[in-house]
Amino acid sequence: MDCASAIESFLAYLRDHNLPVTAQRQAIAEVVLCSDRHVSADDIERELWARGAAVGTATIYRTLDVMVRSGLVVERDFGEGFRRFEPARDEPNHEHVICTVCGRVVEFRDERLDRMTMLIAEQHDFVRSRHKLVIEGVCGVCRGTRNEERGSAI
Repeated sequence: MDCASAIESFLAYLRDHNLPVTAQRQAIAEVVLCSDRHVSADDIERELWARGAAVGTATIYRTLDVMVRSGLVVERDFGEGFRRFEPARDEPNHEHVICTVCGRVVEFRDERLDRMTMLIAEQHDFVRSRHKLVIEGVCGVCRGTRNEERGSAI
């Protein structure tokens, strides 16, 4: 679902649930649903201020909760002491690698991991409904290396 469709779906969700459709909620939805990263409430607030939209922190959190309930946004807790949010996608599970220095989050998907988690669940007499994997480490930029440098060392 593209950004504009996701925003319209959120506004339709608000109307369908007799919730107010406000300029603040729409602005928050634009930041979250059009983002290509995992944003925190602070990130959203900074972006809104940069756009000249003054939206209170409580309004941001309440709107994020509604967006999560709508199914259009997924909440992530990477153990940083705050939550991050990303647009829900029509793709299967994906995992995350997080830099413990700069906080950069990289998504990845690996079919082998999907199969492995299914097998592990079955071995313990579980039917897997979902899983989450977060790998923490230090990214190449924070280590002072670049992909091309690593490539030339191989």
